[in-house]
Amino acid sequence: MTKATLIGIWMDHTEANFMVYSNEDMVTTTIKSKFTQEVKEESLSHGESGMHTKEKQLKAEYYKEISKVIQNYEGVLLFGPTTAKLELSNILKEDHHFNKIKIEVQQAFKMTENQQHAYVKEYFSKQYIY
Repeated sequence: MTKATLIGIWMDHTEANFMVYSNEDMVTTTIKSKFTQEVKEESLSHGESGMHTKEKQLKAEYYKEISKVIQNYEGVLLFGPTTAKLELSNILKEDHHFNKIKIEVQQAFKMTENQQHAYVKEYFSKQYIY
């Protein structure tokens, strides 16, 4: 396994930060959930069940966007403070396209971008020997 095939993803229900593990300087790219506070308030005006339907639809789109990135890697670290990483992990386990990808899930607190980079570097440097 080469370093370019490993990615760390810090995520919660609002955004996912992607950090490819390599010898290069780490760069973060982000996908944001479209279920924002404004969307929540707007959909609540149509009733609570409408809001939950909208939330479920947009959460599924958010996880699908993240999944498209993940399928390009051999090793993935999902980490973050909420249950979002577990929800995504469960979706991936049900999809045979992800069977050959090693996906690890770790609980982590809210972190700065530099802390996220350090976490990914430390995790993969201990997990993989080249």
